[in-house]
Amino acid sequence: MTEFSLSSVTVVSVCYKSDALIYDMIASIPDQTPIVLVDNGQSNRFSNLPAQRNIRVVKLSENVGFGRGCNAGASIVDTPWIIFLNPDARLMSDALESLLEAAKHYPLAAAFNPRIANADGSAYFKRRSWLLPRRQYMAKGWPAADSKVPVLSGAAFFVSKENFEKVGGFDPNIFLYHEDDDLSLRLSQLGQLMFVRKSLVVHAAGHSSGRSPEVARLKAFHMARSRIYTGIKHKRPFPRITTFLQALALVFSPITLFSARRRAKALGFLEGTMNRK
Repeated sequence: MTEFSLSSVTVVSVCYKSDALIYDMIASIPDQTPIVLVDNGQSNRFSNLPAQRNIRVVKLSENVGFGRGCNAGASIVDTPWIIFLNPDARLMSDALESLLEAAKHYPLAAAFNPRIANADGSAYFKRRSWLLPRRQYMAKGWPAADSKVPVLSGAAFFVSKENFEKVGGFDPNIFLYHEDDDLSLRLSQLGQLMFVRKSLVVHAAGHSSGRSPEVARLKAFHMARSRIYTGIKHKRPFPRITTFLQALALVFSPITLFSARRRAKALGFLEGTMNRK
């Protein structure tokens, strides 16, 4: 194994009720590349995994959240590079090769995102973060070339194991949402965060754990909690007050009245702002 070969990077995917998705994800990954599947809360069967592939499974007895799941998967990685990949993501041709080329070309960079597309081909680009001042926001759409960016998306997060461990991995206090923002900001203290135009990943955003009102409420609850926690951690102005005002705007929005899912999301977000645990 050389430092920049396809066998030098491990795909880590945190899976929660993702059996319908992971087989296409696995099929998109080069044969030489090791895979670690994290069974979050023992919610996946993982039956009939291809025996010829280098796949290891980490079983977690409870749903510990995305960040802690990533940490559990990364703990058994024995390659120099890791790509954290959502189970509803697909690597397009030469995606990993292009990321490895970028890592070689930009040796001072701390971490990378490929060009991420939605299933319809539109741009899935994390151009801003609640944890950043507005002056650092980027324009909509993908940059036209490899670019330094202020924050990275956790949907396909490429980083050396050394850098990941140096900053302590994902914050285990964040169950869901803003964990990639938080990790990005800590990694940015080590070097640049880079967008790699040539590397393409397709991501069916939000489809890995369902779209029911119950799921929407749970996700919104954790979104609000994480917004407050990370806002305090990174010294954003008035995180509790601004998050509470956002929750009220969601609850009293006219469009919330006509959708059970929107109502559940608004109530979950409000509940999250009032939870002090």
